[in-house]
Amino acid sequence: MSNKPSIPQGTRDFSAETVRKRNYIFNTIRKVFELYSFEPLETPAMENLDTLMGKYGEEGDKLIFKILNNGINNEKNIEKSKAGFEKLLEGKNSSDITERALKYDLTIPFARYVAMNHTKLIFPLRRYQIQPVWRADRPQKGRYREFTQCDVDIVGSKSLLNEVELSNIYDAVFRNLGIEVTIKINNRKILQGIAEYCGCPDKLTLITTALDKIDKIGYNKVKIELIEKGIPSTQIDLIFECLNINENDLTNEMCLDCIGVEKINLNIQEQKIACLKYKFWDMEIVSGMEGCDELLRIFNLVDNIKKIDFDISLARGLNYYTGTIFEVKAPDEVKMGSIGGGGRYDDLTGLFGVPGFPGVGISFGVDRIYDVLEELNLFPADVQSSTKALFFNMGEKESQFAFGIMQQLRSSGIACELYHEAVKINKQFTYAEKKNIPFVIIIGSKEMEQQNCQVKNLSTGEQQVILFEKLPEFFNSH
Repeated sequence: MSNKPSIPQGTRDFSAETVRKRNYIFNTIRKVFELYSFEPLETPAMENLDTLMGKYGEEGDKLIFKILNNGINNEKNIEKSKAGFEKLLEGKNSSDITERALKYDLTIPFARYVAMNHTKLIFPLRRYQIQPVWRADRPQKGRYREFTQCDVDIVGSKSLLNEVELSNIYDAVFRNLGIEVTIKINNRKILQGIAEYCGCPDKLTLITTALDKIDKIGYNKVKIELIEKGIPSTQIDLIFECLNINENDLTNEMCLDCIGVEKINLNIQEQKIACLKYKFWDMEIVSGMEGCDELLRIFNLVDNIKKIDFDISLARGLNYYTGTIFEVKAPDEVKMGSIGGGGRYDDLTGLFGVPGFPGVGISFGVDRIYDVLEELNLFPADVQSSTKALFFNMGEKESQFAFGIMQQLRSSGIACELYHEAVKINKQFTYAEKKNIPFVIIIGSKEMEQQNCQVKNLSTGEQQVILFEKLPEFFNSH
């Protein structure tokens, strides 16, 4: 007996209904990307393993899908394969068994592309990319092993106007999709400052990896994880002193000393940043002060965005971020993790031997955005309607005639189809309704003679007679 067919865990088939909804998201995002003058790019599904390894931190590297070398069962290579497999069992990589991997994200492959082509590119380079990526993660709601990312990046510029542009792109896309999100923002220099403030600058990666889990596991478990990683409780208390910063702790005099302004006119987010900067200023922690200054400048230019919040616990565990970091949170009524994220990486191409190309970028988690739109019932009612009209099949002669009229409509850019056989009218109506086709067209012998047809609107029940020559005009107006 044959096995029941299945697909790998963490992957999905997409029906026509799902594909249309996904395309609605892609088209909405792409339209904003191109409105902001970004250009498309695509890179291969797989990369050389050494391109990816070591770029995502220890935990990220564990989630990279590795690909077995070709000809692994070739007799000539069998001993190499065995030796390579033994190394894998020891937790080591071996080119004897794997040299390539599925891409983990779009950023590192993009950095590799820039490093390979920098002499031919025009900078600042504004690129967007919409492609699938793969992660060997545990599948759960909103988390898949194969999913699509939509990235937009600016490379070759250190200007903070780029962060402002990306903030506005996030705001525009989610407004167009009808999702009320919160854009969270922080700066890796601030996190470096916190590591220095608590006296353990060499443990920045350990700290940020733990802080990145606060939303998932809570403060207490993060504290336990930091203790297990060897950070003394007194230093952990200093970390959380910074995390629990209160804008009310900042006096007018302190703010003047800290940020050097003559008139205090800061919103709550800016007050928190200024208060944190005062801590760094008092201890002469330069990196932390720089991070605060950068965020203050960004907040000064994003007043048009409804909800953008400073989140000092936002860490984004990826090692390549060097400055501003972003994360987008879905509405509270949807139990979902982040639906977007990104940040600045001022030396990412340096990983490939080509320094001097600073960049900043953001990503949209399409699969999670889909789940949010579905749960909140925000997909437009007409997103499923691609076919505009169904021609009923009234018999062999009539269907041949209808086929010619249908081709004329198609040449006018109107999607339509002819029912495949002459069956009862009720069955053809049912077919149109199930496929969400808004109109049906009936052409019988009488209509052929009079050069017109019966057009019925299935949503209103209205039926009217339209001349063949007027059909394109009719559908273009509907």
